[in-house]
Amino acid sequence: MSLVLDPTAQDLLFREARTANTFTDEPVTDEQVQAIYDLVKFGPTAFNQSPLRITLVRSPEARERLVQHLAEGNRAKTAAAPLVAILSADNEFHEELPALLPHFPAAKDMFFSERPVREGSAAMNAALQAAYFIIGVRAAGLAAGPMTGADLAGVQKEFLDDDHTPLMIVNIGKPGEDAWFPRSPRLEADQVITTV
Repeated sequence: MSLVLDPTAQDLLFREARTANTFTDEPVTDEQVQAIYDLVKFGPTAFNQSPLRITLVRSPEARERLVQHLAEGNRAKTAAAPLVAILSADNEFHEELPALLPHFPAAKDMFFSERPVREGSAAMNAALQAAYFIIGVRAAGLAAGPMTGADLAGVQKEFLDDDHTPLMIVNIGKPGEDAWFPRSPRLEADQVITTV
């Protein structure tokens, strides 16, 4: 059975897309980032929570501060990327739940009054939103280079606060020459799907 999504779009979002390691010097505009967010904000999360926070690292000074916290293999490509985003989870996301879940305003206090519960939920749902963000970058005709090879505690101290937990760093831009490593293997459906 074929998918409803056009094969060209399937290729753009999944089959031909890869983690980019080099980029052209074409800038990524605030308008492009806004369009990406305006699309991906509709991805589903538990209780319609929206814990993902995006910190755009644009200034050369901020880029230098960030690069110091990255694994050696991630430094040069991040220093050269047109745009870098720090994706983090807001552990105080529950404060927005009455507006985001107006039919169930009690959810804020009923389920998320304790910090450890919020942190777990924020991490899971922000990770979902981070995946949507990467797909949105691809939908904008750009490439994403998501990385977790970093001193994330150092990134938090440098750029965030105690209420925001960094999840990953994402380089964003038009893919450059030799941007892709060869496609790595994937598991087949029968290795993953079980029917009970």
